[in-house]
Amino acid sequence: MIDLPLTRLIPMRLNATLVKSTVVAALGGLLFGFDTAVIAGATSALEKLFSLSPAMLGFTVASALYGTIIGAMFAGIPGDRYGRRASLRLLAVFYFVSALGCALAWNWTSFVVSRFLAGLAIGGSSVLGPMYIAEIAPARWRGRLVGFFQFNIVFGILLAYFSNYLIGLAGFGDAEWRWKLGVAAAPAALFLLMLYTIPESPRWLVKKQRVPEAGDVLRRNGEPEWEKELAEIVASIDAEHGHADEPLFQRKYRLPVFLAIAIGMFNQLSGINAILYYLNDIFARAGFDKVSGDLQAVAVGFTNLAATIIAMSVIDRIGRKSMLLAGSVGCAASLAGVAWIFSTHAHQHLLVWLLVAFIAFFAFSQGAVIWVYLSEIFPTRVRAKGQSLGSFTHWAMNAVISGIFPVIAASSGAAPFVLFSVMMAVQFFVVLALFPETKGHTLEEMQHKLGIA
Repeated sequence: MIDLPLTRLIPMRLNATLVKSTVVAALGGLLFGFDTAVIAGATSALEKLFSLSPAMLGFTVASALYGTIIGAMFAGIPGDRYGRRASLRLLAVFYFVSALGCALAWNWTSFVVSRFLAGLAIGGSSVLGPMYIAEIAPARWRGRLVGFFQFNIVFGILLAYFSNYLIGLAGFGDAEWRWKLGVAAAPAALFLLMLYTIPESPRWLVKKQRVPEAGDVLRRNGEPEWEKELAEIVASIDAEHGHADEPLFQRKYRLPVFLAIAIGMFNQLSGINAILYYLNDIFARAGFDKVSGDLQAVAVGFTNLAATIIAMSVIDRIGRKSMLLAGSVGCAASLAGVAWIFSTHAHQHLLVWLLVAFIAFFAFSQGAVIWVYLSEIFPTRVRAKGQSLGSFTHWAMNAVISGIFPVIAASSGAAPFVLFSVMMAVQFFVVLALFPETKGHTLEEMQHKLGIA
């Protein structure tokens, strides 16, 4: 166990540059959340318009997820070569073009291509957004600042559900789904413009041997001992001796590689995104009408946001591991209740409350922790590659689960939720036995804690 230097315990005030950089980078999270959830309000229209079978509906919804897999897999390459900030600008363009493409889609193929492009942006921003924030954030604020990316994801999800509800009341008729998917072009344009107003990651600058620029960013971000922090970053990266980049898959990185894969897999084995994508269909299967289902979805989205705010306020005090353990228990119990409702076809009025409980436990634990944890467990030399690995695992599992969910649910409404509940019970024991705590340590100190200095 490494003792934290006294300076780490001295309160550091957030300054305007640090806050602005965090907020702008986290706008990618808002678009991530919006584009992820907005499809829930269009599935019925798409199914009828394009005469989709359950399997084809699953493929249509998962088309964005195939893009996220590729985006997550390869985002680290431009992130390392051209910088975190410049790569986020390209993703902002993808968000903008995909929103317009969905709104103007003239057939099923053009729609799927546009959603695939949105997936590239979502997958890439899930890697580069949290990584950028982690690399500019002081240790004592890192959990909350990176957590703001997750806050924006769930805020984007809530906005998507609320936007779907409002557009559903506007009377757009057959064009309703186009408006639901096209409105994301406005925040995408704002995201692109604001990315020209923030500095580059100081750790990436050190990797490129632009040390004076890195020191200037640390100083502008309000780091009280920025010269000492800069020296630690330089020593950890060792760019001058050619060690700024290393292969990820080597023995000394086996623990963080395992942790990245595990947290990415379990995040989706909870069923979170399958439930969000098909939320309106789940409510319809339980007997709710369209407008009622939209309102229930807004309630779920609001719960997601409220629980995330609570998680952000305590993540740097309670710690990542404790939150994961608590969430595993709550998610397992809530999902078991949902499975019970669908297997007995009784007490459907409890469905919304059990889903709200599941969302609350998930948002407080895995939702708030995953992007923070992935950004902390790898050293700067391989952080982009490691973040890509964890995000790739997350999105690959997402694509598989969301693609088969309609097929499994069509044969047995309870079966998916039984699987999700069991996986959360398994997660509890894996986290308890193998996950280290990361709170309170600088990114450089975490290298020593994990034995990969």
